[in-house]
Amino acid sequence: MTLSDISSVTGPLATVVAALVVVLAAFRTHSAKVWREEAEAQKARAERLETDLNEIKERLTRIEAENKRLIELLTALDPARVRTQRF
Repeated sequence: MTLSDISSVTGPLATVVAALVVVLAAFRTHSAKVWREEAEAQKARAERLETDLNEIKERLTRIEAENKRLIELLTALDPARVRTQRF
């Protein structure tokens, strides 16, 4: 094989290898972008759920306080009847 034969083979081969490297780099970059976007979406969802959970806890605390007050009022009206009820 002469030098010109080798260069005629390596030129197209180098082009194919370079194209493959560029395609793989683009794929990895795109994959990283997709995963980053997915992570950001999941983080936003988690924050919304945390906000909802805190709101539910606050509501429950208020409801428990109101129920306690209602039981106090019922007990003041008829303590015997309240004792027979299950709360």
